[in-house]
Amino acid sequence: MGEFRRVFRRLIVPYWKDYIPYFVIATIGMILAAAGTSGSAYLVKPVLDKIFVNKDLHALHILPFLIILVYLMQGVGRYVQSYYFTYIGEDIIRRIRDRMLRTILGQDMQFFHNFRSGELVSRNINDIALIQEFVSTMIPEMGRQMLTALGLLGVVIYQSPKLAFLALVGFPLTIVPLVMIARRIKKLSHKSQAKTSDITARLNEIFHNIEMIKARNTEDFEYRKFSRENRDFFDLTMKTVKTVQLTSPLMEVLGAIGVALVIAIGGKAVILGEMSMGSFFSFMTALFMLYTPIKKITSIFNRLQIALAASERIIELLDHRPTVVAQGDRILSEGEVLEFRDVKLRYGDKEALKGVTFTVRKGETLALVGDSGGGKSSIVNLIVRFFDPDEGEIRIDGAVLPEYRLESLREGISLVTQQVYIFNDTVAANVAYGKEIDEERVIRALREADAWEFIREMGGIHTPLREHGSNLSGGQKQRIAIARALYTDPKIIIFDEATSALDTRSEKRIVEAIERIGKDRITIVIAHRLSTIRRADSVAVLKEGRVLCKGPEERLRRECEEYRRLLEA
Repeated sequence: MGEFRRVFRRLIVPYWKDYIPYFVIATIGMILAAAGTSGSAYLVKPVLDKIFVNKDLHALHILPFLIILVYLMQGVGRYVQSYYFTYIGEDIIRRIRDRMLRTILGQDMQFFHNFRSGELVSRNINDIALIQEFVSTMIPEMGRQMLTALGLLGVVIYQSPKLAFLALVGFPLTIVPLVMIARRIKKLSHKSQAKTSDITARLNEIFHNIEMIKARNTEDFEYRKFSRENRDFFDLTMKTVKTVQLTSPLMEVLGAIGVALVIAIGGKAVILGEMSMGSFFSFMTALFMLYTPIKKITSIFNRLQIALAASERIIELLDHRPTVVAQGDRILSEGEVLEFRDVKLRYGDKEALKGVTFTVRKGETLALVGDSGGGKSSIVNLIVRFFDPDEGEIRIDGAVLPEYRLESLREGISLVTQQVYIFNDTVAANVAYGKEIDEERVIRALREADAWEFIREMGGIHTPLREHGSNLSGGQKQRIAIARALYTDPKIIIFDEATSALDTRSEKRIVEAIERIGKDRITIVIAHRLSTIRRADSVAVLKEGRVLCKGPEERLRRECEEYRRLLEA
């Protein structure tokens, strides 16, 4: 119960005040449904005694209408309860899902390295679906069945306390096995939901890499890996089913023992005239009806364990706090100078940067070159604060990066990568992505990026682009990406392998655009093709996380052995 209270407090209580009128209406419906069910059991006594035994015509005229009334109460109550509790549950789930995505989007990059994308999708869909059943169905159903059980229990005790005791004496004996079953179900549910995440992640990986799978002819290899995951999930599911299905036979056997005792003792009381036939059948009707809500409550209790396991996984995500947070509220307004001071960075056990120091000023272009794994991308990740350094400082205009508001910092820094994201929308929407569209700014950004000419030939900024830019060449897509980077008028612009996939002609146009763009900004260029950085003001040669050489390109040709090696390569 402690776990249930914790989940209820974390996922339901923050929202319940917004639904008080709906709760009141739904509770009234629940009471009506329970009262109608109990009333129908009670009416068995007057129907038998007054109509069939005593031949009472007055009762014959009244009791049929009372039967209609109690079933009408039951039907209306169930409808009202179901509708309003479903509304409350669905809306709370909608808000939890929104809150969950907002929390995930607010995490730093380390979070996304720790969690597979398929697992995050699974938690946001599969786990939320289990919570949806918990909020929309299980809680109201549990409440209605408990009220119904209490009402029927009242009828049973009212008709014969002695028989009620005999019929229900075995129920306390079920508590221990039911608790043990519930614990095992919850344990299996944790494993099952983790395995669901594995399956989702595996499918996500397969579909994301389908070209390579086809090219490498590894369909059977991927199928076998997925099949093993799927078999493990099946085995866990069957273990859960086997455990859950123990509940019903246990309840039915104990119920049968109680009913047998009641028939033996109650039947004798009717024969001896100690109890009327109507009272006995009213008692039996209520007793049989009482077993139904009790069985449903135990079933809901078992399903609740599955929902609790999902809730804990959701709460784990909601409680996750990013490590990269702003410690001040400075605004990046100038962007005069960027400094790295003895910066060190580790990814787990790997030391990515080992004391990197450099300075680049407004209007200058710094090129970063070196072999893969040298630390170039790590420098980019630190500038945009995807990560924070383990040691050393990174300063812009004299202030360390944590002093800047994250929104302002990333608004003032634009990143153009080799991977270009083109959305199935207009040119203007792609350039202004995430921002309000200002047509003049869009055109200005396209001109700066040397993209306006071909966009005008295509039909202008309202021309639709296909998903992934399938109606654009590689160079055109890259220039759209540069225009997007320029739309926010950044103070620092970073080109990370922006020309590596282009032909020589497209590369030349991109390099010319970079030169124009960098005149009044801090520009950082990462490239494997050294032809793209020969006009840079300064070149930093990185190897194994260190800056081996730094200076103008011509000087490095003469004095830096590592740079000459890269040139030859």
